[in-house]
Amino acid sequence: MVEHPRLTCSPLPFTFLFCIIVFSSLCKATSFPLSRSRFSQHGSFPEQQLEVIQYCLDHCRGVKQAFSDTLMEATGQKKGFLGKQFFAVLLFHFFFGICLFTYIRQTREPESAPCSYPPSTLPGSLASPENTSSPEKKAPELTILLWTWPFGQSFPLTKCSTLFGIPDCHMTADRSWYHKADAVVMHHWDVYSGPSRLPREPRPPFQHWIWFNLESPSHSPNLGAMNGIFNMTMTYRKDSDIFSPYGSLELLRQPHNFTIPAKTKLVAWAVSNWNPGSRRVQYYTELKKYIHVDVYGRQHKPLSQEQLLPTLSQYKFYLAFENSLHEDYITEKLWKNALTSGTVPVVCGPPRQNYERFLPPDSFIHIDDFPSALELAQYLEQLDKDPVRYERYFQWRTWLSPSISPGWIFHYCNACQFLHRTKSYQTMRSLSTWFR
Repeated sequence: MVEHPRLTCSPLPFTFLFCIIVFSSLCKATSFPLSRSRFSQHGSFPEQQLEVIQYCLDHCRGVKQAFSDTLMEATGQKKGFLGKQFFAVLLFHFFFGICLFTYIRQTREPESAPCSYPPSTLPGSLASPENTSSPEKKAPELTILLWTWPFGQSFPLTKCSTLFGIPDCHMTADRSWYHKADAVVMHHWDVYSGPSRLPREPRPPFQHWIWFNLESPSHSPNLGAMNGIFNMTMTYRKDSDIFSPYGSLELLRQPHNFTIPAKTKLVAWAVSNWNPGSRRVQYYTELKKYIHVDVYGRQHKPLSQEQLLPTLSQYKFYLAFENSLHEDYITEKLWKNALTSGTVPVVCGPPRQNYERFLPPDSFIHIDDFPSALELAQYLEQLDKDPVRYERYFQWRTWLSPSISPGWIFHYCNACQFLHRTKSYQTMRSLSTWFR
């Protein structure tokens, strides 16, 4: 629902309007000459308020006449004239005293604009809690329970405000917090075996059960057992309740001159899960017939995590081949191994259109752009001999920089931020149908 901007107006002009109408009416009855010039003799009245006074004087003749006629009828047109005049003078002083007191009290208070929009609703406004007059109300701390450590790997539950500058949540793996937790995060690989791995007590009505999974559907067993249980999802999928990708591109504040690392080799691939029947291994088997590829990982050249990026940065191209092909399944093979190391990724995964939801079209090479592995190999050799064309694959880095998720805590802080921002949720009745 769109919240329309609300006007914030000073009550001072309306106080003047009321006072002047009363003054002018009483002065008509008492023959007291009231005019703008009489008010302007007092230096304390700003020009803007004098304009209000003049407007009231010009438009309240009817009110003055009605007041005078009523007063004359009540006291008699001839008889008791002194009593009428005395009564009117008393009323004048009474109202004058009230309005003068109100004016002095309001002018001593902080001045507010006659009519202004709140800063956050002004077009093009960059209003933030730091530049508004009233401090931002501190959001209540939410509790997030990690039902299990992902893959049994514990990690420090560092404050989200410290790492990412966002509101904190109380994060704990202590299940005694179950009944008080605002959300319970359940990592698929640690609970998929059956209901016995899930909480056995009923879910409190206020609580979110978050299904957390970063694996592809091909490597997420027993999805059917998860149907009708969770009311929130957190995955790499863009259409998840909590979108938690492997990486992203950050817009730089100013243009940056990216220096391409020195290149001495052509094509590299680091692979840990070697499956001869997978599409990526089959494509590599065909590609290596036409171009040399250095392969690292199990059953191939050893490469430690410490040496991963320095080694890959020496290559012009990196085979960012995913282990399965699914929507939005774009992992650290691209974000870390290729982009962070400063090489051009050659991708095998979802269609090009899917990659372009997250990357500039001229930042990667897709195997589907070529009818065969032979033509891909020929294209890579052409780029190797043409520095100008090769360097075009780095032009996007002038304004964008790759960012990878810094460990598990990133995803849980992502959930924390989402829960602070939204209260809505929906039960995923057929999680297996949606995720596939």
